[in-house]
Amino acid sequence: METITFTNSRGETVTFGVAPFYLQKIDGLGDVGAEIQTQRAPYQDGSTFLDSVLDERTISIEFLIVEETKGYKGVSASRIEIAKVTNPKLGLGVLRYENDNVIREIDVVANSIPVYPDGPRTEVVQKGLINFIAPNPYWRSLSFLEEPAFEPRFEFPFEGEFEMGMQREKRIITNDGDVAAPLIIEFFGPALNPTIINNTTGEHIKVSQELFEGEYMRINTSNANKSVVFVNANGEERNVFNWIDLNSTFFKLVVGENDIEYTADGDIQGAIINIMYNKLYTAV
Repeated sequence: METITFTNSRGETVTFGVAPFYLQKIDGLGDVGAEIQTQRAPYQDGSTFLDSVLDERTISIEFLIVEETKGYKGVSASRIEIAKVTNPKLGLGVLRYENDNVIREIDVVANSIPVYPDGPRTEVVQKGLINFIAPNPYWRSLSFLEEPAFEPRFEFPFEGEFEMGMQREKRIITNDGDVAAPLIIEFFGPALNPTIINNTTGEHIKVSQELFEGEYMRINTSNANKSVVFVNANGEERNVFNWIDLNSTFFKLVVGENDIEYTADGDIQGAIINIMYNKLYTAV
């Protein structure tokens, strides 16, 4: 069984695949063009491959409105409801594809008001067509959350002053998607100069700042929404891009295993870093 659910920016939804909106056909689950970028030196035979860039994704849905109980009044109301929910003026919404084996989501916008051709059309049945554009062509999994946290394992009695040095935690995060996955990272205080490192690639993100109890940083490494936000104990947010160490890289999870390490200066027993991400796929 397949269902397609569109949720607009206001949280309104319509689902194709259940009554009264029956899914007839869907195109665009996989077929996306690619622009192959190459260069050629003087007198070179052929060319040298540089990169490939995927085009926008077009998703087309054919559906039937069936209102056996409410009749034409119900059909008319359903047409109005679909047009309201998928209104392109509302901007990007989320399209969720679901079958018995997989659930994937993608950000889309309708490229027109739904089309209702003449046939088949009766008092209780109406055929409909709607096309969506996905500026980012990748389907994504539902969100994953990793919570590397330091939990006390041993206790020792100490007398006098005791100073903690650098502490760290490592874990392996496996990205079995089709491309690198951007991250949302949350550093929670108390922590001094918290740093996350991807030892697989040698990249790191370091916050050159002390975070106190109740404060945290939220870092987004996606190309479209790259940001660094500080949230104080009262929940107030502000942009603090300048707190990021200049040698930092807004890295992503590469395909395969990623050896992720969290470090900070000083005592970070009980400190928490949240890592949230979606795996990205070229097709479903």
